[in-house]
Amino acid sequence: MKPSVDWCFKELMRNPKTRKGFIAALLQITPEEIGETVLLENELPKEAEEEKQGILDVHVCLANKVQLDMEMQVLYVEFWDERLIFYLSKMYAAQIKEGESYGTLQKCIQVSVLNFVRFPKDDFCYRTIHFWDEMAKEMYTDKLEIQVLELPKLQKEAIGPEDVVEWMRFFRGQNKEELKEVAKGNEYLEGAYEDLVKMSQDDKKRLQYEAREKAILDYRPNMEGARKKGFQRGMIQGGQAMLVQLYQKNRLTLEEAAEEAKMTVEEFRKLAEHFSD
Repeated sequence: MKPSVDWCFKELMRNPKTRKGFIAALLQITPEEIGETVLLENELPKEAEEEKQGILDVHVCLANKVQLDMEMQVLYVEFWDERLIFYLSKMYAAQIKEGESYGTLQKCIQVSVLNFVRFPKDDFCYRTIHFWDEMAKEMYTDKLEIQVLELPKLQKEAIGPEDVVEWMRFFRGQNKEELKEVAKGNEYLEGAYEDLVKMSQDDKKRLQYEAREKAILDYRPNMEGARKKGFQRGMIQGGQAMLVQLYQKNRLTLEEAAEEAKMTVEEFRKLAEHFSD
């Protein structure tokens, strides 16, 4: 199994030791400093029925109450930045209950492991993002943090903390030999590799993994086909709208406009009425 498949990533993070090792690398502290990590509910509460539901991939709370949402994003998602900020904000706001002090709010970190390039203008495969005070040229607060790991940039020069890069190389691994080699010498990565081997030998988990992998592989051509159809439909509708305008301005007769649109006169008359509505 490939760790870059989101289903596989979430399964690996169920192991407390694996979570601890990965989070320690992200926070640049020792695993011993992490303490206990607790998996929380991935559905964030809604204040109202019409409010959009927030569903996190791997929602973790540390011993010091810092929370992380860790996700493997295999494919590009439209409005990715807006979606990311939405989930981070929901996670932060969900900590406080009515009547409680704002002082109870703890740091929240959104970790996105991307199997696509989000920042094409540089070679940084790993970055940390905070609120920034533009006038003072300094960090405003670290209570909200975004970490982005771009796996495709490992094909170039890997610019980032070495322990984070090690985990990225593991997530990017394409076969058993490569994964085993990357994991060698790191007890947390070795544990993750052993879990991968066990999952690969579990028939039920294998079927779940293959179903998700197939869905990912099918997504790209389906989306490309939808884009082409949408473009073609848009071109047709745009052309029809232009012909209706020419007809309404008496620059084309009804018969001429219908002929250009490859429609009967009656069909074009109904189309023109529809545009008028």
